[in-house]
Amino acid sequence: MMRLPPFTYVAPRTLADAVTALAEHGPAAMLVAGGTDLYPNMKRRQFEPTVLVGLRGLRELQGVRGSGRDGFTIGAGTTLSAVAAHPGIAREFPALATAAGLVSSPQLRNMGTLGGNVCVDTRCNYYNQSYEWRRAIGFCMKKDGDVCLVAPGSPRCWAVSSSDTAPVLVSLDARLRLVGRDGERTIPIGALYRDDGIQYLARRPDEILTDIVLPAADGWKSAYLKLRRRGSFDFPVLGVAVAVKLEGDVVRNARIVLGAVASTPRPAEKAAAALVGQRLTPELIARVAALAAGPSKPLDNTDFTHPYRKKVTRVFVARALRAIAGLGGGAAVEEVA
Repeated sequence: MMRLPPFTYVAPRTLADAVTALAEHGPAAMLVAGGTDLYPNMKRRQFEPTVLVGLRGLRELQGVRGSGRDGFTIGAGTTLSAVAAHPGIAREFPALATAAGLVSSPQLRNMGTLGGNVCVDTRCNYYNQSYEWRRAIGFCMKKDGDVCLVAPGSPRCWAVSSSDTAPVLVSLDARLRLVGRDGERTIPIGALYRDDGIQYLARRPDEILTDIVLPAADGWKSAYLKLRRRGSFDFPVLGVAVAVKLEGDVVRNARIVLGAVASTPRPAEKAAAALVGQRLTPELIARVAALAAGPSKPLDNTDFTHPYRKKVTRVFVARALRAIAGLGGGAAVEEVA
């Protein structure tokens, strides 16, 4: 049985108290809200904080405010279940409701938060194992070792982004509000991520993610599809988020973002640009889907083979675009026996 190591739990009553506690304890501290990823990682000794600053009781971080006309502000502490079930989110930004509803299992979505999924750790077959397993192979660069076992000649870690909601939020041009010891700032969500399996977030050590801000819906349609082996619990092996702004039947703007194929959510910019000014015909969709597979460069570090995951990228982009165009899409999740 894997057990949690000893730690001190700090339960601040306000956001200001949480910021102060995080700053006071420095590198020894980590934030915890739902804990659905943090606690298993602590049991495997991948994270070793001696202090946890709890965010669960902060009402300032919870709830959904706004409308499709004005945009939504979602507290980072809002559970994934609440995001998936929110009628305004489901109506105006269905891709986000879908992605939140596909994270892990119903029980963990009731605990896990949107902010936690936005910041969730990167994953790799050589890293997400027990301490004893990792020690037996000499550890890896991401924790306790000095070699990336996926690409031994590489100077960097290639663990992949494992968030379902991150590629969707990037495709929706969301912004993040971060509060730290020196005040607050709002950044595009894309600026949060680095293409590095270890230092994958640009959040400052003393900052807390407080809100996810969505712009006005304003004619945008969106879809999200996820590849995983089982129908529940599994992290994405591939995530495809597509957002298209239509005027009549003509595309005026578009974004296609791929998840779980790199250490960061990866936009397929050439593919999205090929949609602009065009009508969503089957021929255009097939061409754009082929272009979108270009930035998809998975390595052999998660489930399924990387050539298969690259091939499914093309299939999923086509399905998402067909669904948005009303041509008939695919299921939101692909289950493979």
